[in-house]
Amino acid sequence: MNRPIKVLLASPRGFCAGVERAIEIVERALDKFGPPVYVRHEIVHNKHVVDSLRAKGAIFVKEVDEIPEGGNTIFSAHGVSDAVVQDAVDRDLAVVDATCPLVSKVHKEGQNHVMRGRQVILIGHAGHPEVEGTQGRIQGGVLLVTNAKDVETLEVENPDQLAYVTQTTLSVDDTREVIEVLKSRFPKIQGPDVKDICYATQNRQQAVRDLAASVDVLLVVGASNSSNSNRLRDLGSEMGVPSYLIADASELDPEWIATASTVGVTAGASAPEELVQGLVERLNQYGEVTVEKLKGVEENVVFKLPREITQPNTPSAGA
Repeated sequence: MNRPIKVLLASPRGFCAGVERAIEIVERALDKFGPPVYVRHEIVHNKHVVDSLRAKGAIFVKEVDEIPEGGNTIFSAHGVSDAVVQDAVDRDLAVVDATCPLVSKVHKEGQNHVMRGRQVILIGHAGHPEVEGTQGRIQGGVLLVTNAKDVETLEVENPDQLAYVTQTTLSVDDTREVIEVLKSRFPKIQGPDVKDICYATQNRQQAVRDLAASVDVLLVVGASNSSNSNRLRDLGSEMGVPSYLIADASELDPEWIATASTVGVTAGASAPEELVQGLVERLNQYGEVTVEKLKGVEENVVFKLPREITQPNTPSAGA
């Protein structure tokens, strides 16, 4: 098949600063403390990243009670509840917290609202690790809503003493709709602006909007359990472009691109660039590929590493 295929690469795409930081924390911990290093849950939602770190000596567990007492432990980028922190303290685990600073910011916002006597509403998806961590960091319980319909049936203690926070990886458009309904029903509700959603989420969504206007099909590289990757795929579909979420090049169905002359490619915030390049190589099997990178926002965000990793002394027990 020698037909020409133009591949447009979204910009930005792939790793965000929070993911890069989390991966570096695990790698540095392995270098500093030696294997094994225990990681609660997937450090980020990507099998290739997890498998690579596992090969270097990281052991991934569901809960901290699977970790030997005193074991070197890392909390994933999604954040954890106060109960998990306490469990780690009780087991005398040496913890390094890889929670994304933007997720930690949401925790702090929610805690500040509670201190001011407000009941907190969290916009997010039930069962997502970030949501579970946020729910467990805000005292007094959190009301969870996912869409505008949830807001309509919401029962609150005092409509004049409410605040909301958001899961960082949600669609900006979906969150905007929920926020508008919240403000309509509870005019005195307090909360951040839509722009406070994770910069990487917004930038990657805008890049897909720019991409979708020029392609016949959209391929999103990312894990099926990655919230931000799913949103990218959904956004492409909403713009009328056939859109598919794949873990890597092996999941590409040639039928998707059989009649496509221009293929858009992007990647979720936890997908490594090597998977994107692998997909481009796979596309070469179906035609003569030319690659063009779209212009987009240049990201230069860098988050500091925890002192347990950067200081020469060993980490203290607890979070």
